[in-house]
Amino acid sequence: MTNNKRKKSPPAQGMRQQWLDIPQKIRDLTEEYLGAKVINTETQLGGFSPGVATRLHTVDNRWVFLKAIGTELNPTSVNFHRQEIKVNAVLPDNSLAPKLLWSYDDADDTEWVVLLFDNIDGSNPKTPWSDNDLQRVMKAMSQLSEQLTSPTISYPIPSAKDHFASRIHGWQRIKTGKSINIEQLDDWSKHHLDALCELEKEAPKAVEGQTLLHFDIRADNIVMTDDAVWFVDWPHASIGAAWVDVVLFAPSVVMQGGLQPQDLIQLHPAFDDADPDAVTAAIVSMAGMFSYQSLLPAPPGLPTLREFQRALGETSRAWVAQRTGW
Repeated sequence: MTNNKRKKSPPAQGMRQQWLDIPQKIRDLTEEYLGAKVINTETQLGGFSPGVATRLHTVDNRWVFLKAIGTELNPTSVNFHRQEIKVNAVLPDNSLAPKLLWSYDDADDTEWVVLLFDNIDGSNPKTPWSDNDLQRVMKAMSQLSEQLTSPTISYPIPSAKDHFASRIHGWQRIKTGKSINIEQLDDWSKHHLDALCELEKEAPKAVEGQTLLHFDIRADNIVMTDDAVWFVDWPHASIGAAWVDVVLFAPSVVMQGGLQPQDLIQLHPAFDDADPDAVTAAIVSMAGMFSYQSLLPAPPGLPTLREFQRALGETSRAWVAQRTGW
């Protein structure tokens, strides 16, 4: 489809689009589904997408949570929203994820995708992490793993093996020198690059399993109330080993003032029986991904992403060095 509509500039760094930035047609359809007018909104900060993430307050005193984005801001994020619709359709009621109430994909006209959820009256955990909050989150992650593990799992969701083979890696890409200048790499990574590449090759097999994983747990994807922990934003969900979510979570915890990775993994029972070599291979591959991505130009509409990936890369490489003794 030819699109002659004028492209809008993305919001300034740290800013999100608002409810009124959504095309009138889609706002009308949202209110039609709700059966009530929206009279107030509360934009939620955090995350990297410049799209709409807001609580909606209706005239009949209900609150719901809406997220939406159009291709004019970031085509990739639109696809993430589409995938999240598919994932939420198969999440069981006990999955510690807010219920998806309604969605709309206007691909043929405004090119916006909208998701409407039950509102969770809570907030992201405060950072630096407190010991109490981190203990609560790790307990909830353990519950999540238990609830979403099945030997007969058949969800139409990619496998962690496929994700690690296709995108959760980077050392081999760095070694080829394509898209980046290898001289930008830190000295430790240059020195161990061949060994890192070999371990990275083992990661896809290492992360195989039978658990439905969130695959992107960070503080900004967690909502805490006084009596519950909820995990939001599920577009990257995959099927794999139960411990993978903790591996992917650990670098952000360190970066935000929490436990070191080796201490954090002691709080999840999946590591009791996990093969240490498999875990190390997954950590190496994750470190490769962050190290590679941090050297790329910033994607459209996501100006803070590369710096975040750079910090995660540093933390992940330190974890590899600790586990390997390099």
